[in-house]
Amino acid sequence: MHEIFSNFYDLIMNTVANLGIYGPIIGSILIVLESIIPVLPLFVFITINTIAFGKILGFLISWICTIIGCSLSYFLVKKVGYNFIYAKARKKSLLKKIMGFFHNLSLCQITVILAIPFTPAFMMNIAAGLTNIPYKKYFIALVISKIFLVYFWGTIGVGLIESFKHPMNLLIVLIMAISAYILSLIIKKVFKIEW
Repeated sequence: MHEIFSNFYDLIMNTVANLGIYGPIIGSILIVLESIIPVLPLFVFITINTIAFGKILGFLISWICTIIGCSLSYFLVKKVGYNFIYAKARKKSLLKKIMGFFHNLSLCQITVILAIPFTPAFMMNIAAGLTNIPYKKYFIALVISKIFLVYFWGTIGVGLIESFKHPMNLLIVLIMAISAYILSLIIKKVFKIEW
């Protein structure tokens, strides 16, 4: 699996390097698509953007496009595929459990879950789209949480298995989750958000 990602990484890097000014556009499209097509490796694209465009521009491209992709996924479920996906979800116990769990979460709790780099964002987008979570609530959680997620993949750039080999990475994930929670509490208080 590592070799497949490595070859894929090399292919994308060479393509992006040869595209010049169009590189950021391709990087943006890949990040957006990843939120809709779950088999695409987000950490590879974020790492590529960081290497190709630098820490600041790479971070901004990845952060904005991850939010756009998750929002598109949310609205595709909510507006287009609700009935179809909901019928399938009732048969899939994992998704059904996620939906039930997700429905009652506060803004801070959603933010923390989305900030954890190993959370399946695609599943979270579907669950949010199928429940009655207002988009404004989900959007605020996305904006806060993706700061930490993109930072993790852009600087650490390792998968779940690799992280278990280096416990310091798991400590960083814990610190990020706590930071995301504190930031969401501050925003909730400052803007007097009830959820």
